[in-house]
Amino acid sequence: MRSTGKLHLGHYFGTLRNWVDLQEKHRCYFFAADWHALTSDYADPSRVTENTLEAFADWVASGIDPERSTVFVQSMIPEHAELHLVLSMITPLGWLERVPTYKDQIREISNKDLGTYGFLGYPVLQTADIILYRANLVPVGEDQSSHLELSREITRRFNGLYGEVFPEPRALYAPTPKVPGLDGRKMSKSYDNAINLSDAPDVVREKCRSMFTDPTRLRRSDPGHPESCNLYEFHKLLSPTDVAERVARECRTATIGCVDDKKLLAEQLNAFLEPIQRRRAELLRERGALLTLLREGSERARERARETMALVRGALGMDYEQLLRREPQ
Repeated sequence: MRSTGKLHLGHYFGTLRNWVDLQEKHRCYFFAADWHALTSDYADPSRVTENTLEAFADWVASGIDPERSTVFVQSMIPEHAELHLVLSMITPLGWLERVPTYKDQIREISNKDLGTYGFLGYPVLQTADIILYRANLVPVGEDQSSHLELSREITRRFNGLYGEVFPEPRALYAPTPKVPGLDGRKMSKSYDNAINLSDAPDVVREKCRSMFTDPTRLRRSDPGHPESCNLYEFHKLLSPTDVAERVARECRTATIGCVDDKKLLAEQLNAFLEPIQRRRAELLRERGALLTLLREGSERARERARETMALVRGALGMDYEQLLRREPQ
């Protein structure tokens, strides 16, 4: 995850919940992508480090176990930048320009100058992030398949030029439920429409009061359509089944109005967030212990990264350390 701000419910239901489950079956690497944060926030990186620590606290509070998984910070592994440089030499410009989200984000995020090499080359660094650990599987949603396919193309190109160094990463598709924002669009920090994992109860209530609802329900007495209402999408994600079903039934019969439903949803959200926030606060109070966990995870990650870069330099014929060991002084 990029270190660009507070984590929200979209991150939790779209990614974090799946990460927690993957720990049971796989050898997992999870990292805070602080170099990636600079692709959009390069003008003011003052919050990147704090965002990284807060995100790590959210991960652990949500169930990520640093003892079972390797959890680290991207910029603490310089081999990410080194492999990115190598891959940038072989990646055709046209491959990057055709990435669908590149054009979409240039258009959508109009308050920042994204016309930089770093933003265009984001998928190259992303590829380095994946193959540096010689990953076999990458957990993605269906909407991210084009990004991973580009990483596979770059990997094939490297292997075709220099020999089989990297396995082609395969998609491990995970269910990614729709997590709408307050305004009905996809929940996103960029759209300022998110409910954060760290939001206090009063903040959650205020955000729920502002939430976009069924556009066809103009009066309290009008029957609603829960399938087209933001509130019901949240109930399906986190409310007990009997509560979600009751809300849908009462909405359709106009037994419950949007104002009352927003109050109910705020209660459900705060009950869901309370244990995560309690654990998060404990972790952030012990920043020294938190930093130790990140350092230990980053050291484990770097051992693997160094192994990979030795293979890369050997494939390129640029392993000068090995040459110096062979040649007489």
